[in-house]
Amino acid sequence: MILRDFIPSPQVSDFVQVYRIVHLVFDKSEIVPFKAYPPRREHCLAFYPFDREKVEYRSSGKVIENLPVVFYGQQTEVTHRHIGHQFLVVQIIFHPGALTSLLGIPASDFTNLYLHAEELFSSQLRDVNEQLHFTSDYLQMIGIVENFVLSLAKKQRKNHRSLTPLFTYISQQREVPSIDQLADLACMSSKQLERVFQQQTGVNPKLYLRIARFDRAFRCKNRFEHYDWLRVAVECGYHDYQHLVRDYKLFTGLTPVAFHHVENKAPERSFGLSENYYSSGG
Repeated sequence: MILRDFIPSPQVSDFVQVYRIVHLVFDKSEIVPFKAYPPRREHCLAFYPFDREKVEYRSSGKVIENLPVVFYGQQTEVTHRHIGHQFLVVQIIFHPGALTSLLGIPASDFTNLYLHAEELFSSQLRDVNEQLHFTSDYLQMIGIVENFVLSLAKKQRKNHRSLTPLFTYISQQREVPSIDQLADLACMSSKQLERVFQQQTGVNPKLYLRIARFDRAFRCKNRFEHYDWLRVAVECGYHDYQHLVRDYKLFTGLTPVAFHHVENKAPERSFGLSENYYSSGG
């Protein structure tokens, strides 16, 4: 069983942040728990060569299921993901702004959506998913999806002003930078930054920064389970525990303690796996 991130090759690193493979196999007699999937800084193309997901949105109760290849934009709320007994997902996690560059479509069109990917990409996706179905080698899987990204890059629709260095800067900061700081770094006015940010991420800079900080805290707690919550808050740039609680309630509807009680029952936990920080792969 595997939950692992793989670094893309230099040829596609302008577009792809990381590839992720999650492969979990349960006995048919087992009841598979759902995964509470919190917001994270992701625009994701996900292939399901075997069993597919059923996704429930917490706030609206909307249910989407039985999609072989999915694209989802920036999410701002938790979703419940129900998986089957033979679960394999191969994900392409794009950099913010990559979708705008590759398809010429603003990311703001896909915020909080979970779509059949053929609405955006070509029917070539079926061939990719079939190839993934017929290999058990994880590195071959990475090669298959990377070839697909290379084919997209050759058809790049639109050159745009990339904010990738800015997103990298945000991920490296312990304290949350101000909007004025980011605007200065990007050599833009605050209004220009807001417009470009919305186009490339799907949300405004303030909300993106809150999601980034929340995601850091979520992964930190998973990696360092012995940390108390005050330490997690301070390590991840919160002023105090109550500020952390506010973000958890905003993005998951639960307190940190309550959400991680649910997280500890996620499907991957059955195999001693958890989501923490991105890790390189070969």
